[in-house]
Formats: sequence, structure tokens, C-alpha cells
Amino acid sequence: MKYNTARNQLILPEYGRHVQKMVEYATTLESKEDRNKCVNAIINFMGQMNPQLRDIKEYTHKLWDHLYIMSNFQIDATSPYPIPEIEKLQEKPKRMAYPNNKIRFPFYGAALENMIKHAVTLEENREKEIMTGMIANHMKKSYLLFNKHSVSNDTIKLHLQQLSDGKLKLADDFEFIRSESVVTRPNRVYKKKFKKKR
Repeated sequence: MKYNTARNQLILPEYGRHVQKMVEYATTLESKEDRNKCVNAIINFMGQMNPQLRDIKEYTHKLWDHLYIMSNFQIDATSPYPIPEIEKLQEKPKRMAYPNNKIRFPFYGAALENMIKHAVTLEENREKEIMTGMIANHMKKSYLLFNKHSVSNDTIKLHLQQLSDGKLKLADDFEFIRSESVVTRPNRVYKKKFKKKR
């Protein structure tokens, strides 16, 4: 019995050992005509693993790329697509820069701070007033989702003042959303229903 540890390592394990053996066999064929026939049969077999994607052009291109990779780029066959470059496949992705956003109140998030920065630039009119109110209500929702308890409207006003450097002010007749509309308390509802049944 031959164990997998004694066999060649699978280059693309998702296709299994049978497909890799077929590819290895195709590379040994001397006649290019025979190689092309064999390679096309292998491509069709690989496509049967995901029949819903078999006829999509990009997927067929992907299969040909995988065939070349499994042959260690040793196979000489007529491909309808350009042969993938080894250098590009071995190329490491560029390091992504980590955002250095210093969020003053993490529970509001960076998006809300950007909204406040935009609102500050608006002219003093009804639009700015409406947007400030929407920001304040959004802040209250975010705070309640983070804290799960009631929050003082004065706290939200203070945070809005701090985040906008005092440039955003709520209208005198502005009313905050009720905390009950944001925070759900299923335990109380369950208790009420249970009392009614008794």
C-alpha cells in the first residue's frame, strides 16, 4: 500500500490526485497533437467539478491557468489563453497601510466623525440644521447599541459639541428619538405575557 506521504505533493489539492496524475501523464506525451487532445480532455474533466461555471469564459481561463500550475509550467500545449507568468504568481502583495484614525469616541465610529466634518462645512441654513439633528439621533442610536442602557440627551449634546469643536448646534425645538425605540427589552415582554397566562 502506498501512502500519500510517499507520493508527490499536490500542487492544487482542490482538484485531487487523479487530475494531477493526468496532468503529469500529459507532460510525458511526445506528440503535440496527442498532448493537445489529452489536455483538452483534462480541462473538460476539471470543468465537470463545477458544471455551472464550465461555460463561463473567465472560468475556462482559470482552468487553463491551473493546468499550467499543476504541470509546473512544463506542459507544451496550445492554449486559447496567454500562459500565466511565474513571476506574477510568485509576487507578494503589497503591504497595506494600517489606518491611523484616532477616534475620540469609538462607539460612534469614524464614519460619524466624517459626517460631522462635512456638516461643519455647510452654510448656516435649514439643511445644516436638519443634518445636525440627524447626526445627533444617529449618535444616540450608536451610543445605545454600545451601552444597552438609557443615555442622557445632554451627554449626546456634549459629545456633539466636542466632536464639532462647538460648530454644530441643535435647534431649540429639536427632539431626540426615544431610547425605547432603539433598545428592545425582550425580557420584560416575556414577563408580561407570562403574567397574563397565569
